Amino acid sequence: MPLSVVAGVDGSRESLAAVDWAAREALVRGLPLHLVHAREWQPYAHAPLADPGAPNLRGERALREAVAGVGLRHPGLEVTAEQVDGRPEAVLAAVAGEAELLALGSHGVGGLAGLVMGSVALAVAARAERPVVLVRAGRAEEDERRPDASGLPSVSTPYRDVVLGVGPAGPCEEVLEFAFDAAARRAAALRIAHGRAPAVPAGFGYGDADPADAGPGRGPGYGEGEEADGLLHVWRRKFPEVEVREQAVVGRPGRHLAEAASDACLVVVGRRARHSSAGTHIGPVAQAVLHHCAAPVAVVPHG
Repeated sequence: MPLSVVAGVDGSRESLAAVDWAAREALVRGLPLHLVHAREWQPYAHAPLADPGAPNLRGERALREAVAGVGLRHPGLEVTAEQVDGRPEAVLAAVAGEAELLALGSHGVGGLAGLVMGSVALAVAARAERPVVLVRAGRAEEDERRPDASGLPSVSTPYRDVVLGVGPAGPCEEVLEFAFDAAARRAAALRIAHGRAPAVPAGFGYGDADPADAGPGRGPGYGEGEEADGLLHVWRRKFPEVEVREQAVVGRPGRHLAEAASDACLVVVGRRARHSSAGTHIGPVAQAVLHHCAAPVAVVPHG
């Protein structure tokens, strides 16, 4: 049974943007689109006159409107939809495990707004076993492409770069594969932004460094070593059609990676896979990019 691209639906502007992005991604990948609404049962002890079927109706309406919108914009795309009972975090993480990828809406960019990105989206991105793409409200296809010759937005011009954020721990196979594949499918260049912390005096930590995200033998500077260069060379050979550019980002990696990706069509960051289902830890670099980057952000788990 072929996998599908999945999008979470709750009727919000953010989720509708995620649905639209997921529809375009499904077409790029030649896969069906599956829309999911998580239906969490709510006790009505304090609202005896409330209609217990109201949440079901709201979810059905949100799905129906999302399916209709996709049908208007992408009439040839196969679309299915379902409501699933359970907590949204658990439902969406489980659905993601059986999908090619999961697209979710996320809130806010920068400052205080960026810090309320959405607990559900963050929790799913932190625990899903497959890539999760976070999409802002208002993002459209023309935002992912370069302007035309007159400087106006266009849906027929080439894609902007795919940007891969690589922290001090260096690149990983799963993250590199996703980034190269995404760039190849879009005929886009892949810009690899190597984030490095500046030297700090002994005894002082660096805010964006996360030892939990580093594997054995990995540390500051690993991303520039022979092992990293060899791994990158392997993926260059596998995707010879992808133009690769490398960019050094020195300073607080998360924030600077977000700035480097300000003109990207897609940003790719890695997240160390954890077996515990509790918590929303995705690493400080990935979290900073999610908070401050306006482009869609793919969070890719790796071993």
